[in-house]
Order: sequence, then C-alpha cells, then structure tokens
Amino acid sequence: MNDTKLEDTPRIERLISLAERLVVALEADIVALKAGKLGEMKSMDPEIQKLSVIYGREAQNFDIRIAKAALPSLRERFLFVTAKFRDVLQLHARMLARVKNASEGMIQAIAREVERMNAPTRAYGPSSGYKPQPAGAMVFNKVI
Repeated sequence: MNDTKLEDTPRIERLISLAERLVVALEADIVALKAGKLGEMKSMDPEIQKLSVIYGREAQNFDIRIAKAALPSLRERFLFVTAKFRDVLQLHARMLARVKNASEGMIQAIAREVERMNAPTRAYGPSSGYKPQPAGAMVFNKVI
C-alpha cells in the first residue's frame, strides 16, 4: 500500500497545483468584477481556460480512494485547496450573475427610454389603429 501512496502522490500534487492556479485566476476575476473592469478578467485568458479543461478532466477521473490513501499532510492540503477552490468558484459565479443582471437591467432601461422618446405624440382626433411595435432591448444587446 505504501507504493500506491508514492505512485498517486504526483497525481494529487498536480490537482492541487491546478486548483491553486485556478483559485488565483478566479480571485483576480473577482477583484476585476468588483472594480467593473471586465476586460481584466483572467479567466478569459486562453491559458486559464486550458487549465480549467485540464483540471476538469483530472478531477473527473480522480478516484477519492487515492486521496484517502495519501499521506495525511498531502490529504489535508488537498482537502483545503479543494474547499477553497469550491468557495472561490461559488463567489465568482455569484459575482458574474450580479454583473449579468445589472447589465441586462441597464439594457432594458435604455430600451424603454428609447421607446418612450420615439413614441409618437398623441394628437386629438381618431387614431389610425396602427401602433408600431417597439424594437425592444434585443436591439441594444451586443452579446446577441
């Protein structure tokens, strides 16, 4: 069983290293999101995206028995980094959702204001029966 620990140590250390690098990138993203500087997000970097894919593949193929059989100090480090990664990932997701909701709200508010400004003034007399349909917020959204 001691040989198993030594053979699996590099795999656990690789997962720890990947998680630590991703935590640093996600924390930088959180700082950028709080500052409103979306262009400075590290997770958009192709290298970080590649790390994410590698981590996902490694984590998916990781057997928890490897961690249970690891040396106590390595197992403790693995559990600490995994918990920190999960916490930072959840905070990152919440920050992204906030930014998304705020930007969508602004787009909808702009669309409503443009509609209001372009609405024809009501004249006295019979209406023509034709009401132009508003373009809506989709026109102002650059993502779509």
